[in-house]
Amino acid sequence: MDSKILNQILEIAFAKRVSDVHFEVGSPPFFRAHGQLLRSKLANLTAEDTQFIAATIMKNNKRNLPDDFTEFDASYSLANSGRFRVSVFKQRGHIGIVMRVIPPEIGSFSDLKLPKVLGEIVKAPNGLVLVTGPTGNGKSTTLASMINYINEKYAYNIITIEDPIEFLFSSSKSCVIQREVGIDTTDFGSALKASLRMDPDVIMVGELRDVETIDACIKASETGHLVFSTLHTQNAASTINRIVGNFPPDSQKIIRQRLADILVATVSLRLVESKDGEKLLPVVEVMRTTTTIQACIREGNLNDIESHIEKGTAQYQMQSMDQHLIQLCNKGLISMREAKRVSNSMDLERKLTFT
Repeated sequence: MDSKILNQILEIAFAKRVSDVHFEVGSPPFFRAHGQLLRSKLANLTAEDTQFIAATIMKNNKRNLPDDFTEFDASYSLANSGRFRVSVFKQRGHIGIVMRVIPPEIGSFSDLKLPKVLGEIVKAPNGLVLVTGPTGNGKSTTLASMINYINEKYAYNIITIEDPIEFLFSSSKSCVIQREVGIDTTDFGSALKASLRMDPDVIMVGELRDVETIDACIKASETGHLVFSTLHTQNAASTINRIVGNFPPDSQKIIRQRLADILVATVSLRLVESKDGEKLLPVVEVMRTTTTIQACIREGNLNDIESHIEKGTAQYQMQSMDQHLIQLCNKGLISMREAKRVSNSMDLERKLTFT
């Protein structure tokens, strides 16, 4: 393995629009396309190959590969502007690497098949907006689209704190400052505190990883800033439960009250295979924090949230995951089998027959 071969593999991945490239000792490179993992016909990788790839990635980030690392995240750029988010890790004593392809352009809501109501959500003057979902289901892409919408429409100071930086923003109407953990700042908490002294209007935090980051984001929202972040949760109710559960039991009541006051919306995503098997489509739950939902959060009645989302479709353009799945089924875009695979509901087919 050398730099030329590595970059050729990554250029192919970029050109073929695969989502991920896997490098593991004893196997050839694997590519993920349309959700399926495909084994390449290249030679099996050696320990020296993956060691070289990891060291090359670190050199690209102007860092050295630590001898005692267990895992870390980074980014990698090709000369033709192709970019990748990289996860480097140890497995069975060897180095493994997974590289996520970052699209060259930030898609609009229309390009990404996202609900138009996201354009209303980002108009909030302050508060907290959360984009949630499992790994690899479009959180970063959706968040980038929302930030870029603000960038193109409003004259704001936008600060992003990421680990690593994924999409590169060019300042348009807004001024965009992007900071990478490990290179531009030591950690999310320090960067968040510093960002409040940088005249921000909008702050984007790549992920709510710990209680300190969650608390700092809530405080930033309470002091008049619009804050965006992500969580690995399935829907609005599990998102609220996860945030509150990070705090000690004796402080959870006050956290629910604070969260009810500042939460603007949650946008929860899953990618599903289209009926023709040619592409992946987003299924999106959108919850906006109405006064009724605020009461649910304050009182801990999270099981009632989904029904309030479904009742708020006409007035607030909210939608549950099941409502969107049914829409996609009725339009012939996805199969019932695929809808049932994603849905948490036991009576999706019954709901479909009554639409």
